[in-house]
Formats: sequence, structure tokens, C-alpha cells
Amino acid sequence: MIENVFLLISNPVIMFGMFMGVTGGIIVGALPGLTATMAIAILVGLTYGLSPELTFGIILSVYVGAIYGGSLSAILLNIPGTAAAASTALDGYPMAMKGKANYAIGISRVASFIGTLFGLIILLAIAPILANISLLIRSIDMALLALFGVLLAGFISSEGLKIKGWISAFIGMLISLTGIDFLHGYPRFTFDQPFLMGGFAFAPIMIGVFGIAQVIDNISAPKARRVKQIGSIFPDFFEVVKYLPLSIRSGVIGTGVGIIPGSGEDMGGWFSYLAAKFTSKNKGQFGKGSIEGVISSETGNNASIGGALIPLLTLSLPGSAPAAVLLGAILHQGIIPGPMLMTTSPDFLPMFGGILFVACCLLLVSGIIVAKYVVQALDIPSRILMPLVAVFCVVGSYAINIRIFDVYVMLAFGLIFYVFHKQKYPMAPLVLGVILGPVIDENFRRAFWINGDFMSFFSRPLPLALGSLIFLMIWLQIGWLKKWFKNN
Repeated sequence: MIENVFLLISNPVIMFGMFMGVTGGIIVGALPGLTATMAIAILVGLTYGLSPELTFGIILSVYVGAIYGGSLSAILLNIPGTAAAASTALDGYPMAMKGKANYAIGISRVASFIGTLFGLIILLAIAPILANISLLIRSIDMALLALFGVLLAGFISSEGLKIKGWISAFIGMLISLTGIDFLHGYPRFTFDQPFLMGGFAFAPIMIGVFGIAQVIDNISAPKARRVKQIGSIFPDFFEVVKYLPLSIRSGVIGTGVGIIPGSGEDMGGWFSYLAAKFTSKNKGQFGKGSIEGVISSETGNNASIGGALIPLLTLSLPGSAPAAVLLGAILHQGIIPGPMLMTTSPDFLPMFGGILFVACCLLLVSGIIVAKYVVQALDIPSRILMPLVAVFCVVGSYAINIRIFDVYVMLAFGLIFYVFHKQKYPMAPLVLGVILGPVIDENFRRAFWINGDFMSFFSRPLPLALGSLIFLMIWLQIGWLKKWFKNN
């Protein structure tokens, strides 16, 4: 990885692209309504045709910058720019109201750096080991693992009824099955329309769901007034050292949560924050401007980036919505993540790790140099910003395959899922459903060919455990099923 870091640093084009990516990511994260997932979805189209180093350099830089950038609006506006910064707002904004806005921004930047670096270390340590273990996974194991990840994403991300998350996931899986069947070569859900034979391209769907839907949702959003920035943006070195054990613990929690498919950076931040509050000697300060709250939240959500990439690279199971869209970018480069990644593309993981390390360092540098000016973007009216985002959505959708049909797909899915979004249907399960639908379908049918019957699937411990977890998750949420068990 060290060699890859030096190669990246010595290439001015890649370094400039990564610096602009981090800066752009901070802006995207800071602006309420724009998300890391949306930015990555658009970049999948805009970076098509570039070298892998430059493509992933830009995309990972935007990813890292956006997760940190959400803390800026959380601290200054009490409006998290991204879902990952929701827990940061609990103590960041009270700190700003006490005249410590710049200090809160500075400490959140250092915490984000530590969290991203910690997640990267765990990624490089665990990924090769997990890749070797994953070679032992059979078709039914992969199918059940993917299904568990999709259902878990629906379970975690639903605010109210869990069935809404599962409906989103089911719709995503149905969308992914459109086109020519990979195993038999038979057309499915095409309605004899030639333009549906190739199925729906991944990027236009993601851009529509996370781009157009957000544009419509935020075009008339009221502008919040931000707190005036006061003081130095440089946190005290000794205070950073003092809270280093808290940062490490939050990094462990954030990475661990990120590994769970569908959990996302927001869950990493919340779990780290709650753990810090539970174990703190100053519990009464949480929610009133606690520095521990800001550090734990920002370390946890950024550590989840590395955690989310572990199942993505070793099992092709994204750990979060941004990671799911990132999978699309990896596939567009002709790289197949999964158990054979270390064999088919042995240089990919070191390159990926080197890019993430440089992006992590650039976050620290960019945050110091431009954060004060980036915050000015919070004053851009939505009526100006959102049309620009819509233009990028159209360009990003068209650029991949150079066909107008993808633009229509993007607009249609954006309008449809705007309605779903307003009805509180989560979008993360939809993303995982689109990505993992073919994995579930193909591996289930391949397993039937090999085993011949359903019950033979559960003759081994792993599918039995996964099947039990899936059944338990559904049983706990479906009332009629629980009543049936009580009556019988």
C-alpha cells in the first residue's frame, strides 16, 4: 500500500482530482438535501472512461469528504447535511450556540480523520482474511447472506413499519431481474420491448432515486440561518490526545457496525454516540454541548466507511447505500469484488487502500484550508443549487451508455420514488435490492440445481443459522404469523 501512496502523491492529476473530490464532498455533505450516495451515483457516470486510479480517487474522496461535511451544517444549522451527522447535531449545535462553532468544526474534522484512518486499518487487516474464508461459501450461503443483508437493511432503515423497508427491498429486487436471464438466457419482465432486453442500468436508477427525488424534495426547502463562526478552527493537541481512547473505541464500534450489510454510516455514528454517553462520567453534558458527543459521533460514522467496504470487497455485499453505489463504479471498471478479488485483481485492494489513505489525509488538509470558505455554500439558495444538481443528474445518466433511454429511466424512477420517499419508504433497501437481487436469484437457483430439494439447504450450520435469523426477523414483525404460532 505504501508504494501505491507514493504513486498517487507523485501524480499531480490524481492529487488534484482527489483534492477537488474531498472539497466537493465536503460541500455536498454540508448542503442539506445533498448526500454522499447521490454524489457517488452521479460520479459513476461522469467518471466513466477514466483510469481506475483517477476514478476511485475522485469517488472515494467525495465519499470521505461528504460524510465529514454533514457535520458542518449539523453544527452551524442544527440540520444534519447527511444522515450520518444526525448524532453530531445533538452536541455540535449546542457547542456552536455557546460560541464554540469553529472549535466544534475543528474537533469533528480531527475525529473524522481518526475514524476514517481506523476503518482503513481494519479494512486492510480483515479483508484478505475474510476473502480466504469466503472461498468456502457455497451458492446457498451467498444467496441467504445477500437476502439477510437486504432484509436487515429494510429492518434498520425503516422509521415506522418495518414492512415498508422490506417493500422497498422487494421492489429493488424485482427491478434488478428485468432483462435477459443470466442462467437460461430467457427474457423476464421485458413485455416484448427490445429496449428492456438489457435490463435497467444501475447508475440511472441510483441517480433518479437519490438525485431527482432529492431535488424535488428540496427545491422549496426554507433556508435556515447559520450560527456565526467564532474562534480558532484548530483543536487543542492535548485535548485530542486526552480523548484518543474514546476515539479508538468509537472507531471499533463504527467499523463493526459498518460491516453489517445495510447498516450505514448513520448507524455507526449513533451506536458510537450512545456507547460514549452510556460510559461517560459526564452523562449530563450530552445534548448540551459535550465534546465527547461530537468526537464519538464523527469518529464512528467515518470509521463505518472502512467497515462498509469490507463486505463490499470480499463478499460483494455493500455495507451502506454509498457503498452499494460504489459497487456499481467498481463493476463498471471491469473489476469483480468477492471471494476471488485477491486472485483476479491482486493489486486492487492495495490501490484502494492507498487511495483511501490519501483521501483521509486530504480531508485533514482540505478541512483546514477551505472549510471556512466551504461553509459559505450553505448560503446558496435551493432555487439556484437544485437545478444545477438536476443538470448533473441528466449528464451523469446519459454519459455511461450514451443513450437517451437511461435519462428517461432516471427521471421516471426519480418521480416514482419521490412519492415513496414522502410516504416514508426508505431508499437504502431499494439500492441493496437492485444490487443484490441477481446475486440472490442466481445463487438460489444454482443451489437448487446442485441439491435438488429445499431441506438439503439446511444440512450445514451456516445456511441453517442464516435461515433461522431471516425467519426470526420476519416473525417478529408479522402479527398474523405470531398469532398462528400461538394458536398452534
